[in-house]
Amino acid sequence: MLEVSLVIPAYNESAVIVQAVQEAEAALSGRCARYEIIVVDDGSNDGTAEKLTELSGKIPHLRVIRHRSNRGYGAALASGFRAARCPWVAFTDADCQFDLRELFHLLEQCEEGVIVVGRRVGRKDPWLRRFLSWGYNRLVRFCFGLPVRDVDCALKVYPRPILRRLLPRSPGYFVNTEMLVRAFRQGWRIREVPVSHRPRAGGVSKVGLREVPRTALTLFRFWWRDWKRRWRQQRVFHRTEQVRPGLLQVWSGRLPGPLPRTAAGPWPTLRSGYGSRHPIGPGAPPPKAAG
Repeated sequence: MLEVSLVIPAYNESAVIVQAVQEAEAALSGRCARYEIIVVDDGSNDGTAEKLTELSGKIPHLRVIRHRSNRGYGAALASGFRAARCPWVAFTDADCQFDLRELFHLLEQCEEGVIVVGRRVGRKDPWLRRFLSWGYNRLVRFCFGLPVRDVDCALKVYPRPILRRLLPRSPGYFVNTEMLVRAFRQGWRIREVPVSHRPRAGGVSKVGLREVPRTALTLFRFWWRDWKRRWRQQRVFHRTEQVRPGLLQVWSGRLPGPLPRTAAGPWPTLRSGYGSRHPIGPGAPPPKAAG
């Protein structure tokens, strides 16, 4: 039997939050040995908090975390992830666009060292949002080589030990890309599972056109930092590969004589004190005695 923490971030979702929690409870009860539903109220001002308070008295597995102000989607997820107690941590949105019974299709693929993500089939979003999502996914694959076709699908499962190393730093909607790219760079495996998609049950989507330039700027900054980090790692790797043969000979005591310049790698000079360097290699003059 599985042990699952389900995190649901919510901001001004009074129209759907009751349905979201009830569907989560119905999906998890009876199929999990232990589970918890963690709803993070991200500073809602439309009555979401009051409805969650009422629900928490009826559903013992419900835990509510409240932000005093709206801190963003990524910050809400981070709060829920930190509070999770079970070995497997899943998350979804409060808009009820997923049949949470399909969460177990993802959980069936779970194993140590593997992150399982959903891929929406037959999306029910407006055409403009589908078009922007298509372009964004292609851009992410081009920039990072990420083997995921639906980066922002809000149905994912992380092993808790991995999640602790991937806690999001982005407060906004870039959080999905950030976490998956960091997981990919760290060598964790990612599996994608198709899931069905439904129209929004109620309320208003918080993702609009104004998020496009903000996300694009965040993507560029993240790509630049990632590129610089990988470039530095490659430089260190190549230097290490050049020095390794000479170092192995020295450490093993089998160095036959002075290293020629071509074999000296990145160490063509020998330090004999602060501020002085002497060339080494065939035909090089011996260093002068100090004093």
